[in-house]
Order: sequence, then C-alpha cells, then structure tokens
Amino acid sequence: MPQDKNRQFIDFEKPIKELLEEIADLEQKAAKGKVDYKKVIEDLRGQVLQKRKELTGQLTSWQRVQLSRHPDRPYTLKYIQKMTENFVELFGDRTVKDDKAMVGGFATLGGQTVMMIGQQKGINTKTRQLRNFGMANPEGYRKALRLMRLAEKFNKPVITLIDTPGAYPGLEAEERGQGEAIARNIYEMIRLKVPVICVIIGEGASGGALGIGVGDRVFMMENTWYTVISPESCSSILWRSWDKKEVAAEQLRLTPDKMLGFGLIDGIIPEPPGGAHWDYTEAARILKEHLLTTLASIQDIPAEKRVSDRIAKFGKMGFWEEA
Repeated sequence: MPQDKNRQFIDFEKPIKELLEEIADLEQKAAKGKVDYKKVIEDLRGQVLQKRKELTGQLTSWQRVQLSRHPDRPYTLKYIQKMTENFVELFGDRTVKDDKAMVGGFATLGGQTVMMIGQQKGINTKTRQLRNFGMANPEGYRKALRLMRLAEKFNKPVITLIDTPGAYPGLEAEERGQGEAIARNIYEMIRLKVPVICVIIGEGASGGALGIGVGDRVFMMENTWYTVISPESCSSILWRSWDKKEVAAEQLRLTPDKMLGFGLIDGIIPEPPGGAHWDYTEAARILKEHLLTTLASIQDIPAEKRVSDRIAKFGKMGFWEEA
C-alpha cells in the first residue's frame, strides 16, 4: 500500500490528510533535533485511526462511489497477489486478441486450486490506457468464459472479482458483439457445474459487471457500488447535466446495504477502517477468509442442484406492485 507521503486523498478525507501532514512534520523535527515527539505522534496516529473509522460510518451514497474509485484502492491483481499463491495468468480469447482489461488464471487459495477472474484497472496513466480503465471489450468477456469452461473441465471453483465502470462502449466493441458476449456469459455462468463466487471489489456497473457476475454467491465489499448505470450517466440522462450525480447516487440505491435489502447480493464483506486502500494486506485477508468460508459451504452441493439453485436465485430477483 502507498506510504503516507505518497497517498492520494479525496475531498472528504481532508481531515486525515491534515493529521498525517502534522505527523510527518513532527517526525522531521524529531529527526533534526533532540526533542522526543514519540508520544504526540502516537496520539496523532490514534486520531488518524479514529477518523478512518468515523469516515466509513457516515458516508453518503455518492461518497461511497468516490471511495470505490479511490486511486489507491487495490485492484484485482493486487488481491490475487495478496490472497493466493502460484498464480498462472492465462491470456487470449482464441478468437481476436488478449484483452488487458480482463485478467484471469489458476491460483492456489487456502490450499486448493481455483480459477480467479476479474477486471483490472491501471495504477498510472500508462497502465490505465493499457487496461482501458477496466472496461473490457467483447474478447475480454470471451476470455473470461473460456477460463470458466477450463475451470469446469478440471472441476475447479471459479471466483470473479468485479471492478469496472462498464463494458467498453466503443463502436468497434459493438461491431465485435459486445452485447452478445455479455449475454452469452450470463447464460453460460448460470449453467456452470462448479462453484462460482462473485465479489464486487470496486465499481459494479451495468452489463460490464454482470458479464462475470452470475454465481452461487454474490458479495459486495463495504465501500463499493452495484447498479445498472453510473450516477454521472444517470444524471446526464435525467437532468441533462452531471450536476445531479449526488441525487442520482441516492436514488439508484446502489450501496451494499440497499443491494442486500433488495436481495440482489448475499452479503457484505467489511473493509479495514477508512477503506481497503488503507491496508491492502488486511483487506485481502478479510476477503480471503470470506471466500474460503463460502467455498466450504457450497463445495459439496451436487452439480444439478447447484445449477437449479442458481437459476432460481436469479429468476426471483426483483419485486413489483400491481395497481
């Protein structure tokens, strides 16, 4: 994770930034002089931790969206690195090319082999362009499906980590069958005979998330969002401006607690105080523990029942009233 001096902060994290700057200033003074600031620095670090706890306890929906996009937030490959061993990345859809926005491969998780798949964003300008900001093209979804079928062939569980602002909306993506690729994945994931666990670790937008989001269990991490459209796009459609994005975020009911209440996810995975970007190791430990517990609970379900349960699970989603 980033050192304090290299951290990036979003607007509502300003009180934490000020405390860290004060700590850095005292550490510099202590290094130059003979005054011992150790006790003061310890107290300030305690205040930082308290501020981090307070921060995630009172977030608005829009602030939760901002936190899910935090530039220091860990992405799929970071979680794979921290949670697993022996990761072997696999490439290509065997049709067009390898999509760098979608990554996947076999790995060892808690002593067992699993297939890890997820969207990957970049950590700087160059890699963001390489990864297309986590927006996969059709070949990305076809690669993911190829890896899922490979996992099924060898009877290995599939774990997907979802973090995307949406599938890539470019003309060339539509020409190569973006809609068909996502629809095919949804159809095929319903029918996979192996355990499938899906976790939204950042942004979970639209069909881009659903393309790898159908599983026996679907979870959201604490500071993430999951809905059909981003708040900015929703605002631009309804109000012809991005200025209402905060209102749109509230109305979309996109936060984990709302999604759980609607029955669209199966649980919420907590994060370290202040968000996953404060402690990659702890965030990965919490996620790994959750994945292993869930795998143990669904591993022995017969394949036929697994498929029928999955069909029933997604078939009953949604509710309505008749006037």
